[in-house]
Amino acid sequence: MRPGRPNFGAMLFPNLRDTRLVLASKSPRRVQLLEGLGVPFDVRTREVNEQFPPHLRGEEIPLYLAKLKADAFADTMQDDELVITADTVVWVNDHVLNKPADENEAMDMLRELSGRTHTVYTAVCLSSRSRTHSFFDATHVSFVPLGDELIRHYVDTCRPFDKAGAYGAQEMIGYIAIDRIEGSYFNVMGLPIHKLFAALREW
Repeated sequence: MRPGRPNFGAMLFPNLRDTRLVLASKSPRRVQLLEGLGVPFDVRTREVNEQFPPHLRGEEIPLYLAKLKADAFADTMQDDELVITADTVVWVNDHVLNKPADENEAMDMLRELSGRTHTVYTAVCLSSRSRTHSFFDATHVSFVPLGDELIRHYVDTCRPFDKAGAYGAQEMIGYIAIDRIEGSYFNVMGLPIHKLFAALREW
């Protein structure tokens, strides 16, 4: 946890007093959201081939990938550690949008989201040496129609290649494209923090 952050952790999570939390994510948005709980944690990542079986659908995909990321820590996890892994996907037109590989793919994704409602699924896996617990949240996001000039400007300016569906709700495109959200905004950012809070309290 960064200096200057309020330390709510001892009060909110007395059950984790002797536990070291590890956030296994490169996402600065997930770091920011977990910091908001005031609980100390380390950030540690391992490279994972994020491939999934083609028959998986909707929330099954991030649930599979979050567990895959957790399994990568099985051989190094200490007895007092609790590892948090997560994965976010966008589901639209009955198929998944992951992170775009390049500018053209990012623009194609945003064209597909334009004027439509899609679902953002984020799954979280909590794992220790003795057990695991996985859960997910779903948020329905509606976009207004977007022109190619606006899409190009966003892709060129914000380079959203680390984001599922090629957009960040907290960025310019979110300000002007999101017409309606049903569910958790923070889930769209990449971490259903309200569900994570409850799961940590019950761990």
